[in-house]
Amino acid sequence: MGQAFMTPAPFMLKPFIAVILSAVSLALFPQAITAQAVRKSVTPAVSSSAQRGVDLAESGRCAQALPLLKRTIGHLADKPLLRRAGLDGVRCASLSNQPDMAMDFLRVLLRNFPHDPEVLYVATHAYSDLATRASDELLATAPDSVPARELDAESLEIQGKWQEAELVYRKILASNPKAPGIHFRIGRIILSEPKTATTAADARKQFEEELQIDPRNADAEYVLGELAREAQHWPEAIEHFSRATKLDPGFGEAFLGLGMALNSAGRYPEAIPPLETYVKSQPANPTGHYQLAMAYSRAGRKEQADQQIALFHRTSQAALKAEQTRSPGTPPQK
Repeated sequence: MGQAFMTPAPFMLKPFIAVILSAVSLALFPQAITAQAVRKSVTPAVSSSAQRGVDLAESGRCAQALPLLKRTIGHLADKPLLRRAGLDGVRCASLSNQPDMAMDFLRVLLRNFPHDPEVLYVATHAYSDLATRASDELLATAPDSVPARELDAESLEIQGKWQEAELVYRKILASNPKAPGIHFRIGRIILSEPKTATTAADARKQFEEELQIDPRNADAEYVLGELAREAQHWPEAIEHFSRATKLDPGFGEAFLGLGMALNSAGRYPEAIPPLETYVKSQPANPTGHYQLAMAYSRAGRKEQADQQIALFHRTSQAALKAEQTRSPGTPPQK
């Protein structure tokens, strides 16, 4: 009788199976094991290179630091080192007149440290520098172009030089009568200047001309709605606000204006949907809750009106508290 096949004893099965599985893993998945080994060996090398780049950058040798920082920034697991490498990378790239590379470092920083005060501070300066570079290039290469003149006029607006800005805009229209956005800006300037007996009519004319050029300008429709509402021309206001909400479904103020105009016209049930849309998008604004409470109340929905009145009082108190605690010289939040 031949020798019987010997089955491993139970106490021998675990080591026996472990050996078999290890052999199979080596045979079938060598790349996985190799990848793990590479990662373990690369991580210290990446950190070491990044640290070398940081040291070079912080000692003023940006030309030598940038290649190291650029190569390692996307592979760092060490968060403090990643932050330092990113900040040094932005600074060195900016000093080396390499804005594209600075933006690459900045994207990594904002993705990993979106609320970091220093990262946001550096981002502010980086974007400002980029804007300055772009404007300088525009003025140097195409000083007589419409965009260059618009930039000049916008700068004058920021300085409060309304008449000078309007003059530049009108020169743009003289050479480009169909230039979009220019009539709107002239209308905005007219409303920014001290009011006269013709202010509303003069501004309205500009916004209407803007819509002749760009019928999809939701801002122009909205301002025309506001002008009509101030004049208590409710049907006209409702028409303009309605068009603004259709052109831009995310335009919260247009929904508020529409609801307010409908309330003023006594069309309370119709005012409810736009006002509900507004308070969902701007829950901290007391005006929306007050207007919605009025619409609910006049439509016979007392319980919902009471809820909105409570929200009106709560948000009003919060706004007052924020105003009282605001630092002197800080503009109020809109």
